[in-house]
Amino acid sequence: MAQHQPIRRTPPPAGSEIPDKLYFRIGEVSKLCDLPAYVLRFWEGEFPSLKPHKGGTGQRLYRRRDVEMVLRIKSLLYDEGYTIPGARQVFKAELHHKEPQLSLGIEDAAAPVAPSKQLRKLQKELRDLHALLSKPVTRAAVHPIRAPRHSNNSRHATPKLFDIPQNSEGSD
Repeated sequence: MAQHQPIRRTPPPAGSEIPDKLYFRIGEVSKLCDLPAYVLRFWEGEFPSLKPHKGGTGQRLYRRRDVEMVLRIKSLLYDEGYTIPGARQVFKAELHHKEPQLSLGIEDAAAPVAPSKQLRKLQKELRDLHALLSKPVTRAAVHPIRAPRHSNNSRHATPKLFDIPQNSEGSD
């Protein structure tokens, strides 16, 4: 009779790293993270930020950041003792701390400006631009190149771009 093997295998060596690849299949991620594939599929539903790409065949393709996220989730749940809702809250808190600073590239890089000051400056510039674009256009400044010709046949004949004057004496 075959021996039953435990679900969890021995953990990978401490120095093992994620290989340098674009995509990993679920089996590879399962081996890298020492987790069964069904756990990875379950975590996809529990953690919105864990969304592996599904290829044309429907197979899950994990990127490096997905694998790193799986390792982080595993650490929070198994090593630090968080529940799944608690781990979700940790990710939300980390996301709020990592919100990028507004960088417009206008200010001197050596002197950082508070985001609220940058926003006020940007709002003022946008209001000025809106005021400039909202001014009515005066048509008196625009002059036609030549006066339109009016034909006897129609009241509103449009001028032709390349009007060649007709010689009244006949053809040469």
